[in-house]
Amino acid sequence: MVSATLTEVAKFLKPGIKTISIDTMAEAFIRDNGGVPSFKGYHGFPYSLCISVNEVVVHGFPSDYELKDGDIISVDCGFYKNGYHGDSAYTFAIGNVKPEVLRLLQVTKQSLYQGIEQARDHNRVGDISYAVEHYTNKLHGYGVVRELVGHGVGKDLHEDPQVPNNGRRGDGKKLKEGMVLAIEPMINLGTREVKTLQDGWTVVTRDGKASAHFEHTTAVGRNKGEHLSSFAAIEAAETANGELNSSYYSLAVANS
Repeated sequence: MVSATLTEVAKFLKPGIKTISIDTMAEAFIRDNGGVPSFKGYHGFPYSLCISVNEVVVHGFPSDYELKDGDIISVDCGFYKNGYHGDSAYTFAIGNVKPEVLRLLQVTKQSLYQGIEQARDHNRVGDISYAVEHYTNKLHGYGVVRELVGHGVGKDLHEDPQVPNNGRRGDGKKLKEGMVLAIEPMINLGTREVKTLQDGWTVVTRDGKASAHFEHTTAVGRNKGEHLSSFAAIEAAETANGELNSSYYSLAVANS
C-alpha cells in the first residue's frame, strides 16, 4: 500500500501544482484504503507525506510552493495498516531536469539496490552502509548524508537497528533472516553537509545543491535482501505521465 500511494503521486505530479495538494491527495488515498498515514502526528510532524524539493534532503513540509519544470521532488510515505508500517521514498524529476541532477537520481536509486543486496543473514549493518557509500561516494563522488539514517521498521515506524548510509564492512549489528529494515540512501550532488531549518524538521544541503532520496522496506533474507515495497508500478506511472522525466532510471529498472 505504501508503494500504491507513491504510484498515485506519480500519476498526479505536474508543473504548477502545489505540494500541499499532493499531501491532501495522498492522505485521502491512504484512508480510503483502510490505512493511517504513519507520519502525521509522529513527534508532532503535521503532514501525511514528507515532500522535499531540490536542495531539501528530507522531512520537507508540503506547502503552497508550485512545482516548476526542472524541479526534483522526493516524496517519503509511511502507511500503517493491520498493526504494521510500510515506509518508502522516491525522487521524481519534473520535466527538463539538468543531466547532472538526473545522474544523481540514477546513482542514488541504484545504490539502494546495492544496499539491499547486502541485507542477508549473518551480514552486519555495516555491510549495507558500506555498499551504499562505496557506490555513491567512492565511485561517483557524491556527498553521503550522515546525520540521517535508515532504520528497522515494523510494529513501530522507527525501530532498531539504525542503518547509516556510510560505514565499514563487518561493523554494526548482526542481521538475521526475517528482520525488516527501511534502507534509504540520502545522497547530495555536492557536499555531504546539511542543516535543519527553523521549523525543526526540514533538512537542506548546506551548499544549496540537489539531494536525492530513495527507500524500500526490506526483509533480510538468507542469501540477499528482499524489498517488500516496489518501484515497478511507480516507474510505470512515471513513464506514462508526460510531465515527468523517467530517463534516469535505466540502470536501476532491472532491479525494481
